[in-house]
Amino acid sequence: LKAGGVAGVCVDLILFPLDTVKTRLQSPQGFRKAGGFRGIYAGVPSTAIGSFPNAAAFFITYENVKSVLPHGSSSYLSPATHMVAASLGEVVACLIRVPSEVVKQRAQVSPSSSTLRILSHTLYHEGIQGLYRGYKSTVLREIPFSLVQFPLWESLKDLWSWKQGHVVDSWQSAVCGAFAGGFAAAVTTPLDVAKTRIMLAKAGSSNASGNVLAALGSIWRTQGLSGLFAGVVPRMAAISLGGFIFLGTYEKTRQLLL
Repeated sequence: LKAGGVAGVCVDLILFPLDTVKTRLQSPQGFRKAGGFRGIYAGVPSTAIGSFPNAAAFFITYENVKSVLPHGSSSYLSPATHMVAASLGEVVACLIRVPSEVVKQRAQVSPSSSTLRILSHTLYHEGIQGLYRGYKSTVLREIPFSLVQFPLWESLKDLWSWKQGHVVDSWQSAVCGAFAGGFAAAVTTPLDVAKTRIMLAKAGSSNASGNVLAALGSIWRTQGLSGLFAGVVPRMAAISLGGFIFLGTYEKTRQLLL
């Protein structure tokens, strides 16, 4: 819990400006109208509050599920074990992540409004379900992301450990995390764009229903391939750096605590 929480807070706060740029590039009104480079830390209180419990919930679930599933001697089962553990971790973590993400993204594209004002406005007009708008699309983004990132991260660590004859150091784990995260970020960008559009959609609009396929279809018809991959560069940069900081910090903190 502590290792995951510390890692989550570090990466989310350090890389917040890149996340804001990505959200504004993906927003329906476009980068400039969403704020451009102004108010680059808009929405950061929401992230600061949600980051620790979100990351802690993920890693508690991930490590516990991994420990009860077949692994170790049956090396061919390891990727499947990591996939299942990461997927369940994301489902649990999204219960905390989604409300934080909804408020954060709405603040990022409305830098003149405070986080508290956006939270109260959402609750007043949409209720608790408004804070969970995009839960399904977030899970549908995070599970494929984790299915790519975590088995790749674990495989790269195993390969590096085998090559050098001892378990990887925390910085080596971080390098593996950066590569795995960047690759996973690139291939799941269309799902991230759909999630952003759903979270930012006005109540009552077609995107507000949370239909991921409909959102992807709308983006494809109006903006084509470039629309589906809007923000891919800052997303890859943020998650590559994030993978380095997040997974490296997690491994180092875990080693210190255990």
